[in-house]
Amino acid sequence: MSSGPGADSAPAPTTHDSPPVPERRSTMFSSLRIRNYRLFFLGQAVSNTGTWMQRIAQDWLVLSLTGSATAVGITTALQFLPMLLLGLYGGVLVDRLPKRPTLIVTQSAMALTGIALAALTLTGHVQVWHVYLAALFVGLATVLDNPARQSFVSEMVGPGQLQNAVSLNSANFQSARLVGPAVAGLMITGVGTGWAFLANGLSFVAPITGLLLMRARELHVVERAPRRKGQLREGLQYVAGRPDLIWTIVLAGFVSTFGFNFPVFLSAFADDVFDAGAGSYSLFNTLMAVGSLAGALLAARRGTARMRVLIAGAVAFGTMEIVAAVAPSMWLFAVLMVPIGMFGMTVNVTANSSIQMGTDPSMRGRVMALYMMVFMGGAPIGAPIAGWVTDAYGVRAGLASGGAVTAAAAVAVALVLARLGGLRLAVGWCHGHPKVRFVPRERERLATAA
Repeated sequence: MSSGPGADSAPAPTTHDSPPVPERRSTMFSSLRIRNYRLFFLGQAVSNTGTWMQRIAQDWLVLSLTGSATAVGITTALQFLPMLLLGLYGGVLVDRLPKRPTLIVTQSAMALTGIALAALTLTGHVQVWHVYLAALFVGLATVLDNPARQSFVSEMVGPGQLQNAVSLNSANFQSARLVGPAVAGLMITGVGTGWAFLANGLSFVAPITGLLLMRARELHVVERAPRRKGQLREGLQYVAGRPDLIWTIVLAGFVSTFGFNFPVFLSAFADDVFDAGAGSYSLFNTLMAVGSLAGALLAARRGTARMRVLIAGAVAFGTMEIVAAVAPSMWLFAVLMVPIGMFGMTVNVTANSSIQMGTDPSMRGRVMALYMMVFMGGAPIGAPIAGWVTDAYGVRAGLASGGAVTAAAAVAVALVLARLGGLRLAVGWCHGHPKVRFVPRERERLATAA
C-alpha cells in the first residue's frame, strides 16, 4: 500500500531496494495522455459495464431457476473461490509471462463464457449447473487476469503516473457500477437475461481491441522472472522481509474483512431498521458508489500514495461506519453512505498503488496476487461474522463493531510502522490549527536539546 512505514511516503528501513519513483506533477486525468493507457481505459470502461450487467443477470437467473438465495451465494462463491485457492500460483505465472498476451487470452476466455451462457439462456436450455460452471470458469480466468491487469498498469504508464492510473481504474470501475446494474435491469425486464449475457460477452471486444492496438515500443516492459522452483516461497519471503508491504496488506485484510460487509448491513438497515424496502437498499448502494467514484477521482488528483493518507482514510472509514450505525433517520444514514464510499475507496486506491510502486517489478505479480487474495478473501470470512453479530446484537451493533475494528486496526498498524521507522507521534499547532504527525525520534531529540 504505502511505499513506507512512516507517516509520509518514505520507504521502510530495509535492505531491499524499491524501484525509484520520480516526483511528477499529476492532474486528475494526466495518465490518459499516454496512448496505451488511454486504449486500456476505454476498453475497460466498456468491459466493466458488461461485467456488472452479467453479475446482476447471473444472480437474477439463478434466483429464477431455483428460488434459492443459497444458490445465488454458491454462484458468487464459485466465482471467487479460485482466486482464494490459486491466487498466489496465478501471481507466479504472471511474473513469468508477458502481460499483454496473457490479458488477451484471459479476456477472450471470459468473453466466450458470456457468449456461451447467452446462447444457453436464449435457446431455453440453461440450467443452474451451467451458471455454476460459467461462474467457476470466470473465476479461474480471474486467477491470471487480476494480477496481470493490476501489474500491467505500471508497464503502460511507468512509476510517475502509477497512482493516477490506478485511481482512474477505480473510478472506471465505480462508474460502471453505477451504469451496469441500471442497464442490466432494463435489459432483463425488456428482453431477458440472455441478452445481458450476450452484451457482456461482446463487451470484451473493446479491451481486446485496445490491447492489440497498443504500441509495444512504448511499454515500460520489465524483465520477466525465469521459470524455476520455489518462486511462490520466494514471493512470500519478499513480502515478509518488507514491513511496509506486509503491514499494509494486513491493514487491507482487516478493512476488507470487517469494514466491507455492506451486503449484510445495508439490506438489514433498509428492511429491519427503517422499514423502507428495496428502494432504499438501492439508494444506499447508489450513494455509496457515488462516494467511491469521488474518492477514486480525488486519489487521481493527489498523484502520490502516502502512508498517512492510507491510515487516515482507514480511520475515517471506520469512524463514519460507527456514526452511520447510530444514525436516527434513514436520510441521514443514506447521506453518510457518500463519505463511507469515498474513504473506503481512498484506502483501496492508496493501498493498491503504493504496493505496486514499492514492489520490485519482477515480484509485482506475486505481491499483487497476495494483496488481491487477502483483500478479496475478506468478504467470505467477514460476512458470516457480521451476520452472527447482527443476528445476536442487531444490525446497528454489527456495523458499529465492524467500523471500530477497522479504525483500531488502522491505528495499531500506524503505531507498528512508526516504531519500525523510528518515528514518534507529535502534536502541535500550525497556523492556529492542531496538527498531528509522526516525526523522526532523532529530530525530536534535537528540537528538545535546542
